[in-house]
Amino acid sequence: MQPDEVKRLLEARVESCEFQVQGEGCNFQVTAIGDVFEGLTPVKRQQLIYAALSEEIASGALHAISIRTMTPAQRAEKSPDSDRA
Repeated sequence: MQPDEVKRLLEARVESCEFQVQGEGCNFQVTAIGDVFEGLTPVKRQQLIYAALSEEIASGALHAISIRTMTPAQRAEKSPDSDRA
């Protein structure tokens, strides 16, 4: 699989989320940003992404996935420009 394929799958299966996907073959790093993560524990956030890719994981098309999740507010806090007016 290619990163753009993984991104398309996630966009189709998880609403109101922005995805950044890097990697190749069957190993990918996914960054997901969306309000959908508000109030969820880190484990629940990861489970949401894993569930969206469960078919590809089960088939072996995806093997190793590193997941980073955040809300838009959390992204703004981490942004180097967040303290500029």
